[in-house]
Amino acid sequence: MTTVSHNNSEPAIRIKGVSVGYATKVILKDLTLDIRRGEIIFIGGGSGAGKTTLLSNLTTLNRPLAGEIWIGGVDVANADEDALQGVRREFGVMYQLGALFNSMTVLENVMLPMEEFTSLPLGARIEVARAKLGLVDLAHAANKMPSELSGGMQKRAAIARALALDAPIIFLDEPSAGLDPMTSADLDSLIQTLNETLGVTFVVISHELASIFAIAHRFAMIDGKRGGLVEVGDPRVMRDSSPDPLVRRFLNRQGVAVHAVTASA
Repeated sequence: MTTVSHNNSEPAIRIKGVSVGYATKVILKDLTLDIRRGEIIFIGGGSGAGKTTLLSNLTTLNRPLAGEIWIGGVDVANADEDALQGVRREFGVMYQLGALFNSMTVLENVMLPMEEFTSLPLGARIEVARAKLGLVDLAHAANKMPSELSGGMQKRAAIARALALDAPIIFLDEPSAGLDPMTSADLDSLIQTLNETLGVTFVVISHELASIFAIAHRFAMIDGKRGGLVEVGDPRVMRDSSPDPLVRRFLNRQGVAVHAVTASA
């Protein structure tokens, strides 16, 4: 098995010349981006930009059509399954709909990664899972079923599960989807707190501008029509002074102007 490296001088994730898509359809091409350790970076773009496809490649569910994705000193784009199993302990994932198992309690859901990747005894797994639920203010909900939780609480439980192995990188897929503005703001605050207290690197797939401006250290805009990375930087600076009009329109919620043509009599 390939040994996972923890060289702090390296980025948390290094994406080099990556192209993603399906079979002969390329959605994003030649994408290069370093994700820094300890940052909150949002990756977003318009509909069809390739956000979900890119996430599936970053989390090793799929492999890119070309290029390299380095996590923990391993190129997951080209690694064998044994190496991938080692790297999968380096990150946790919160999917858009939470992906909690409805037949299990919240506590049992949080314990799942430990059952798959560790040999901890049951008592230790329970103790760790309760601690993770405490981090997301859900200690009181340990014995509830997912169906008994609100949408925001389900997202928090999914984050607790993503934290179960103390992974240094957490991927969040549209964390604010389906939440009201106040619940979304509370979730943003939680992500920021976990980043500051635990030093976790958060890679957030989202186009939710309120969240981007509230907590993102950087924003990486991708665009399927252009086929790759458009710009990356401080979202507030990009909104106000990006040299790219598409970036400014996106971050200022401006659509493309449509000019009506009136026929003369």
